[in-house]
Amino acid sequence: MSRFGKDLSEGSVSKQLISFSVPFLISNLVQSLYSVADMLIVGNFSGTAAVSGVNIGSQITHVLTMLVLGFCTGGTIMVSQYMGARDEDGVKETISTLITALLVGGLAITVIMFILIDPSLRLLETPAESYGEAKDYLTITILGILFIFAYNAFSAILRGMGDSKRPFYFVSISCVTNIVLDLVLVAGMGMGAKGAAIATVFSQAVSVVLCIIYLRSRDFVFDFRISSFKINKAYLAKVLKIGAPSAIQSGVTSISFMFITTLVNITGGVNASAAVGIVGKFNSFAIMPASAMSASVSTMCAQNIGADKWDRAIKTCKIGTSIAWVIGVCIFTVAQLFPGQILAMFDRNPDMIAYGIQYMRSFSFDYILVPFVFCVTSLFTGAGHTSFAMLSNMISALFLRIPAAYIFSTVFGLGVFGIGLGAPTASLGSVVIVLIYLASGRWRVNKVIKRD
Repeated sequence: MSRFGKDLSEGSVSKQLISFSVPFLISNLVQSLYSVADMLIVGNFSGTAAVSGVNIGSQITHVLTMLVLGFCTGGTIMVSQYMGARDEDGVKETISTLITALLVGGLAITVIMFILIDPSLRLLETPAESYGEAKDYLTITILGILFIFAYNAFSAILRGMGDSKRPFYFVSISCVTNIVLDLVLVAGMGMGAKGAAIATVFSQAVSVVLCIIYLRSRDFVFDFRISSFKINKAYLAKVLKIGAPSAIQSGVTSISFMFITTLVNITGGVNASAAVGIVGKFNSFAIMPASAMSASVSTMCAQNIGADKWDRAIKTCKIGTSIAWVIGVCIFTVAQLFPGQILAMFDRNPDMIAYGIQYMRSFSFDYILVPFVFCVTSLFTGAGHTSFAMLSNMISALFLRIPAAYIFSTVFGLGVFGIGLGAPTASLGSVVIVLIYLASGRWRVNKVIKRD
């Protein structure tokens, strides 16, 4: 790969998509091991209350991370399209602006969230048994939020340049560091959620440092000198225009799941909270193939649309959707057949497992719906139509997922099983919305690079 990335607008679509998506998928799976290792080791060595604390604390951190990922989507799409259009100045200005803006934003969010720790935990109806653990976990991860932001920014930039392998190398080293520290701090020293948080933040810092060292040694387009940290207002406006809808979309999704966490805390207390947290960690793996394929489709479509190759972009979407759906059906089958065995890996508390089986059996229907929603929406996103993705997601999350979870669990008395039905109900609604927009043809306008 040159300092200006890899061209994804030439060659076999299938080969390019698979070779790009596989390292990205493995990278995301490895990154998910952060939170799974935390939950697995905490559950086996610190008990149900600590598991609940990690779940609740990580829900809040996840909202912030997803907001940043949304803005990074704007950067990825812009870098990809400028790559496809062979515009090197556009690539450089976008990268400089994105990194600098996220650095400033990360510092501001750290200060604000540090003040809001207790109000956030009270808002989520955190059970008294796990309040201390949740506060410890949240406090430490917020202090390290800048490292989480930086890693996601670098990964987004490299993906936009057609490189999905380097982020995999960095996150793999970081994951090993995280697991070793979990074993030392949680299993060895009994630090519970606090130890898990320290392990997560330290390992993310390692990933960022390694990434910077590597990029500087390879004559990366951004040289990390003080003078290079600058914001081009015109490019910032474009990053915000394209990235803000994705950030809002990601934030709304995370907030809707926080509402579900609150509903679970009220419905079943600490055992239900721990169960939903564990299913959430399994879910992070379950939707990863669809998520990775979606991001790969988005990047490839953006480069091809930037090169004005719309037919190639559509073909990329079709192939990506097919692959993601087949994998999603396989994961759904595993979740339906072996929910108890999956939950018992984390914690053998029978009350927790009983809640978890109910939740997993209903929630897992989502795995056969999200591949279509994710991949087709990524075609729209590649053309810069992030506002549609935001609107569709807000309708899905606010007007379908939350009401459905409440109605099924409370009105129909289905409890945790009913809460789990909220996710597939929302995704089914998204399928309908996506199909309507696809048929309209309005997405066939490039929102990033204007052409006559």
